[in-house]
Amino acid sequence: MSIMVPSTTPALITPGRQALDSALHQLDRAAEHLGLDDGLRTMLATPRRSLTVSVPVRREDGRLDVVQGYRVQHNVSRGPAKGGLRFHPAVDIHEVTALAMWMTWKCALVGIPYGGAKGGVAVDPTGLTTRELERLTRRYVNEILPLIGPEKDIPAPDVGTDERTMAWIMDTYSVNTGYSVPGVVTGKPTTLGGSLGRAGATSRGVQIAALAALGRSPEGVTVAVQGFGKVGGPAAQYLADAGCKVVAVSDVSGAVYNAAGLDVARLRAWAAESGGVRGFHQADELPREDLFELDVDVLVPAALEGAITEANAPRVRARLIVEGANGPVTPEADEILAANGTTVVPDILANAGGVIVSYLEWVQNMQAYSWSSGDVELKLRELMLAAYAEVTATAADRGLTLRQAAHVIGVSRVAEAHQMRGLYP
Repeated sequence: MSIMVPSTTPALITPGRQALDSALHQLDRAAEHLGLDDGLRTMLATPRRSLTVSVPVRREDGRLDVVQGYRVQHNVSRGPAKGGLRFHPAVDIHEVTALAMWMTWKCALVGIPYGGAKGGVAVDPTGLTTRELERLTRRYVNEILPLIGPEKDIPAPDVGTDERTMAWIMDTYSVNTGYSVPGVVTGKPTTLGGSLGRAGATSRGVQIAALAALGRSPEGVTVAVQGFGKVGGPAAQYLADAGCKVVAVSDVSGAVYNAAGLDVARLRAWAAESGGVRGFHQADELPREDLFELDVDVLVPAALEGAITEANAPRVRARLIVEGANGPVTPEADEILAANGTTVVPDILANAGGVIVSYLEWVQNMQAYSWSSGDVELKLRELMLAAYAEVTATAADRGLTLRQAAHVIGVSRVAEAHQMRGLYP
């Protein structure tokens, strides 16, 4: 039985629906390799809980706006639900469901005892004042309050949210509980129980995965990074620090290129000051879509899902793609890249650094104990490299791509947890 439910109605083909189709396709292929029965496939494809809420927010001029918010708990068989909170105007229930599903496999793949969840609010945070953002965040948390908690569902930052957002969530939850509960979120400021090393953890994981996949010295390796935000910016810096030559980056403002290598630190400072990479004086401007076609060793898509499709995949020249974003390569593009000999380190492995250090933060909160940044980075590296080694071994043994192998491992562990726990009548 196929669990893939493709979208064929043009009005329904949104980026979120495409992301969910991709997630279901990947699950379907893994289920086939594992020989899972129809009932178990359907259970793994179906979120445990999905909540849609209306979030009213009072604007500074007195107007009342109402936006849609979501929280999806895809699976909790292996532990509490875990997943980020995204503020973006394109957020919908399909996208949130896909991201929650990917988080389930990601946590199982890297061996941390969480299930997958995700939250989102369909809003452009750049159009809100700080006070409006705080009111929006606190009201959203109040609406999803019955679902979250340090032993139930632990949010974290994602697109459009940050450690300040997590501080508001922690405070709102704690006020309702009657005492401070730092473990209700991760990615908090360190003064509120956040972990050292959490801020750049996803990017550090991308670097670890990229260097492992290279299998050679990083000196002189050319890199292009699509998306120069909270994942792509630090990832570019970490890769440059390791000896790679970052020649091109892009963000919403545009793209820049320097064949001799960009000064990533200066570019990050320029982007922070000017609002984007466009206009950086030590580089040439580049059409954003051309970044995917550059003749580089490594391409890091670190923006949103669905960036590499069947339309532009034939023109990708990089021999290695390391997915910093969730779902940046569609299933159709995957097939084209594989046929062209391009290796893809999948998102549920490459960008797992964030959830790994979130788990380490949560453990510290639950134990009322803290670790040094060196301890955190060592644990992150150990878990990332162990997962990478297992994925590459499984791919070689079964004749699979790295994405197929990663999903086979993650899905099999969740399926085993379902089977071991049994079904409550």
